[in-house]
Amino acid sequence: MVSIQIIDKSSGHYRVVKTIGSSANPAQIERFYHEGLELVPKLIGQTSLGFADYADESFTVTLKNGIRSHRLVGPDLLLGRIFDEIGFCRLNDELFRHLVLSRIVFPSSKLKTVEYLNRYFGTDYHVDTVYRYLDELHGKYKQLLQQISYEHTLRVLGGVVSIVFYDVTTIYFEAAKEDELRVTGFSKDGKHQHPQIVLGLLVSSGGYPLAYEIYEGNKFEGHTMIPVLESFRQAYQVNDLVVVTDAGLMSRENVEALESHGLNYIIGARLKNMPEEVKQKVLSFSLQDGQQQSIPVQEGTRLVISYSTKRAKKDAYNRERGLQKLEKALKKGKLSKTHINNRGYNKYLTIKGEVEIAIDYDKSRDDAKWDGLKGYLTNTRLSPQQVIENYTQLWSIEKAFRISKTDLKIRPVYHRLARRIEAHIAVSFCAYKVYKELERQLMMKFSGKSPIKVVEVLNSIFAIEVELPNSQQIATIPIITNNEQREILALFDIEISEKPKN
Repeated sequence: MVSIQIIDKSSGHYRVVKTIGSSANPAQIERFYHEGLELVPKLIGQTSLGFADYADESFTVTLKNGIRSHRLVGPDLLLGRIFDEIGFCRLNDELFRHLVLSRIVFPSSKLKTVEYLNRYFGTDYHVDTVYRYLDELHGKYKQLLQQISYEHTLRVLGGVVSIVFYDVTTIYFEAAKEDELRVTGFSKDGKHQHPQIVLGLLVSSGGYPLAYEIYEGNKFEGHTMIPVLESFRQAYQVNDLVVVTDAGLMSRENVEALESHGLNYIIGARLKNMPEEVKQKVLSFSLQDGQQQSIPVQEGTRLVISYSTKRAKKDAYNRERGLQKLEKALKKGKLSKTHINNRGYNKYLTIKGEVEIAIDYDKSRDDAKWDGLKGYLTNTRLSPQQVIENYTQLWSIEKAFRISKTDLKIRPVYHRLARRIEAHIAVSFCAYKVYKELERQLMMKFSGKSPIKVVEVLNSIFAIEVELPNSQQIATIPIITNNEQREILALFDIEISEKPKN
């Protein structure tokens, strides 16, 4: 007996589509055979839907059984590449890499960071592992990390770092007790009741970080500059160095220290605190908008003066606004002897007679003479225009502190031990370096995109690892779902590889 059937084996398995008939008669078998041949073209259209359903089901099962993991890949595709380009890969340390990139894409406590890494990157770190690592990181990599950052900055700036910018900020702690490092002091965040540390940061033109140091919270900021500068200069044998800093670090002691160490400087000057003969000479100039003038202060030192109409309007506006607030408070009886100090516009307050608090308008009018004037103390041979242009770059270090405190969330610092605080600052220093290099590359590409926006997009790029059914190899397949992701990858010429691995 011979059975004539139409069989489908497109899926790799035999499936009976239709039985035409069975017979032992050769003529009948021949007839069934030709009937089947005629029926096949008709059945192809009729059964295609069934074949498609079967294929879909087969694909779903294969995918379900084949997926081995899913993880976040976007940050490493770009930020990891920048991390390597800078040279931090020289440490050959996977955990350090994770901590630096996480500080950019998910700045949080070490406990939250561990949860983030385990959830999205498939790591199996324990928070105690990270704490022990921070203990090891303390003092181990600090000099190397600063050297890598310096060498990369040299490449970016064309091989020369001759002008540096220095400033300090304070980082407070949500803690009740002080210790040798975390001490209450003058807080730039207005958190005078909290223990804090002082962070000194040295950056190049453009705001690329070069060196840092941390000090106890009550350290006078003027005493932090020379150690950082001397350490930097000795480490890289930079002899012809100009340091730019603001008026907060100007003191006779600092100026003498800079000169005794052979350092050139441009420091913001408080004109109204200068000697009387210097002040009279400054006020004798009739400078127009954008004009500058120099006054010798002592041998080798000049006071550069500039005038800006825009600055004059701002000074006048701020003073008038300050006076209005004082007048309003005076009418409400909210001012007392305790308010008579040199903080802001309280300097205009005075005592009349025994008890009456009044506003000294003569002092206010005297201050108006200085509207629009700004001074810079320098021992360099730079022209007045060059002195001013270099000083105006101080915004870059102010921006560095702002980014560190907001985007990278350098605080709150969830550490008590000094060595872990130091390690946390080291990680943040490197994260800021990667952030700045991302910003630079975006500017070079005229993208118009901010680093924060790019990081948001990177945080949405995932990949799955799938076991291929035939070869049993593992293929990593990035999931690119929108144009924002494609645009970022194309902007940085990032090619997505889907090659399987054994």
